Amino acid sequence: MHELRRIVGYLGRYRTDAILGMLLVVIESAFEMVIPILMADIIDVGVANRDLDFIFRQGTYMGICAVLALITGLLYARFAARAAYGLGAHLRAAEYERVQAYSFANLDRFETSSLVTRMTTDVTVIQNALNAGFRPMVRGPVMLIIGFGLAFYLNGELALVFCAVVPVMAIAMAVIVRHVGPLYGVLQRTVDKLNDVVQEMLTAVRAVKAYVRGDYECEEFRAVNEGLAATSERTFRLAVLNMPVLYVSMYTATTLIMWFGGQMILGGTLEVGELTGFLSYVMQILNSLIMISNVFLLLTRSLASVHRISEVLDEPVDLTSPESALTEVPDGRVEFRDVSFKYRADARENVLEHISLNIPAGSTVGILGGTGSGKTSLVQLIARLYDATEGQVLVGGHDVRDYDLVALRDAVAVVLQKNVLFSGTVRENLRWGNAEAADEEILEACRRARVDEFLDRLPGGLDYDLGQGGVNVSGGQKQRLCIARALLKRPKVIIFDDSTSAVDMATDAQIRAALAELTGVTKIIIAQRVNSVESADQIVVLDDGRVDGVGTHEELLAHNKIYREIYTSQTYTPEGEGERAATPQPDGPLPAEAQPGEPSLRAATGAQGAEGGER
Repeated sequence: MHELRRIVGYLGRYRTDAILGMLLVVIESAFEMVIPILMADIIDVGVANRDLDFIFRQGTYMGICAVLALITGLLYARFAARAAYGLGAHLRAAEYERVQAYSFANLDRFETSSLVTRMTTDVTVIQNALNAGFRPMVRGPVMLIIGFGLAFYLNGELALVFCAVVPVMAIAMAVIVRHVGPLYGVLQRTVDKLNDVVQEMLTAVRAVKAYVRGDYECEEFRAVNEGLAATSERTFRLAVLNMPVLYVSMYTATTLIMWFGGQMILGGTLEVGELTGFLSYVMQILNSLIMISNVFLLLTRSLASVHRISEVLDEPVDLTSPESALTEVPDGRVEFRDVSFKYRADARENVLEHISLNIPAGSTVGILGGTGSGKTSLVQLIARLYDATEGQVLVGGHDVRDYDLVALRDAVAVVLQKNVLFSGTVRENLRWGNAEAADEEILEACRRARVDEFLDRLPGGLDYDLGQGGVNVSGGQKQRLCIARALLKRPKVIIFDDSTSAVDMATDAQIRAALAELTGVTKIIIAQRVNSVESADQIVVLDDGRVDGVGTHEELLAHNKIYREIYTSQTYTPEGEGERAATPQPDGPLPAEAQPGEPSLRAATGAQGAEGGER
């Protein structure tokens, strides 16, 4: 109930509409409940005495009540729709804003497909429950109470029939709701699985076609789809049992009342008009019970969705800005002080172990290492995408935990390992870096990132539509656009996470030369190719989450075994075909494990991270 009250709290300014809707339902029900009394008087008084004036007068009153009930019903529909769809809009907005505040660790706890379902299907379930259930939820109890009162007012003896029927109906409903409730949660999780399969197929549709796996994907979808159908069938097969139970109870009660009422009419203790009016209240009461039972089923299903939405809203955000947070990053100094890190608190081993580094402001630092060595994990701590498990990460001389998150991330630009572009034009995508950037600034960033090489060939230039996810440009062009976007932020620290892997070596060299012109910006470059970092002020070699060496290209080539293995594997030409490398070889013989032609497997593949690979 706490979760339900919390969800209702998101009505916000639509709370007034909900309250007015409830009042209108009560008024509508009151008008409808007066009509049977007027009808009973017409039969017992007007028809019995052949008093046409009385009949017309009472009939007019009945017509007025019916019109007023219609008007209040129409007004209710308007206010209820506003309240229901307003609540749905507020819930979606609240979930979306909450997800935007999530850290990477928070996002790791939810499947993307599940978040989509919670923002769409689950909100729609609650929205429909309010829209469809609001009227019966209010009208049912009101009609039940008024109907019972007026039924006892007309004839207390006949009203006792309900006392025998209602408990049977209540017990049957309780049993049905108890068994159906858990199935609704299973149903929503099955919808998650269906969305997951669809999302995965659409994301990887090119790979599916390339490997001719369409039949396999169709089979996967068929299995999940049939599972959803089976779960839905099992759920609603139980849910619809309430109607037979209610109708059996309703017709049993009606038959008993007509039987006992007929006996009382024959005995002269009951008028025909009274029995007619009483039967009207019987139908009203039983209909109210049907409405209440349907409301229980709607609530049971919506409570499953309420719980799922509450999980999103109640998820504690791992990373937040502290009170009195620093709002200005002085410079681009970066320091790691005995930093260890793992993605989950229950992980057996750390991804990073006792990292200590000092990166001066304005310097260029390369990070090299095998797959799974922790390169991406290391730089994600700088922008506080994750928090270090142990130790401190400092930017500008202050712990990153002391900064306002927005200020820190504005000062630290990250060109992600996976390139992300959005639907829209080139200009709109680049202005993610700086929403106020003029075209001159955009073109300058494009020049540094070598976007200008292909920008002129795009129809419309900066106004060219990139399509969903940037499907209208190549992988290398995506990378260069992402670099230009990061440059527009004018950050104090800029991180390139293997951001030129799809770019040819000549263009890579041009980009590096243009970046070297940037002053006052700390540049951290994660790369797989030695030539991408060999001109850096210092190079950090990572191995299995630990720093194996720090130095310049020449120093590491002379003294670091792993760096020498990587270098040899990338520059050696077998059997003397051409020059071995443009960079001079170190003095003296190479160690045995790095002899030409036999680069070690460790250098080629890297050590596997403790969490199953580099993130």
